[in-house]
Amino acid sequence: MTPEQAAANAMKGLATIVGAFAESPQTLRRARLLGLSGWAYHVSARAGALGEVRPETVAAAIGFIAPEAVIDGWESTAKSSAPMEVASWHLHELCKWGIGQIGGFPRLVRLLELAGQVVDAVDLAALPLFAAWRAMPVPDQAPGARAAVILHLLHEHRLGVHLVAVRASGLTPLEAIIAGPEGETGAVAFGWQPPYPSAGPIVRRLMWADSVADALAGQAYAALDLAERIELVGLLESLSQRLAR
Repeated sequence: MTPEQAAANAMKGLATIVGAFAESPQTLRRARLLGLSGWAYHVSARAGALGEVRPETVAAAIGFIAPEAVIDGWESTAKSSAPMEVASWHLHELCKWGIGQIGGFPRLVRLLELAGQVVDAVDLAALPLFAAWRAMPVPDQAPGARAAVILHLLHEHRLGVHLVAVRASGLTPLEAIIAGPEGETGAVAFGWQPPYPSAGPIVRRLMWADSVADALAGQAYAALDLAERIELVGLLESLSQRLAR
């Protein structure tokens, strides 16, 4: 398993793990306690780590959400909460969720060790959201909390390199969504308004972008040797299956 293959194989498990946290009742409850809509919470919880920046900067960093939708969510949050405060609460909830849902994972210490090496090896250039989140102090040092944060960082890393690869391919974020498996349904979910481009001519470019994203993400996975990469991918798959039950 090459570093690029490890990055590609880790992607699905990371998405499942992070998705389980995003959809958990306590995460949705935090949005309500802060008086935010689900959309405003999603935008500010993810990008609030950037601090007090302009909404256009947030839209550029996230990339795949329509700029108008990002601006609406960011400005809605700013009426009642500082975005950094929302991100801090989100991190706090992530730690609590990690303790409850990941803390009992049988090989948690090894997962922490291997995933932590990958996170530490990431080059921050062109990855503002990953850099901002990696700089956030972790409020709870329990193993489950630390694991949840590290896996969140690995997922944020993948999202960041995917955006870089899509732009390098000549695609816009909207074109990449349309050419992907969710197509127009995904475009609507991310706030983009029609008319939409045709997927046919751009699918090959997205395939190229995916391979570039694997290569970019794989640079960090090269911090592990072959056996460690295989082991990490297996641990991520095992944990994702455990959470999906």
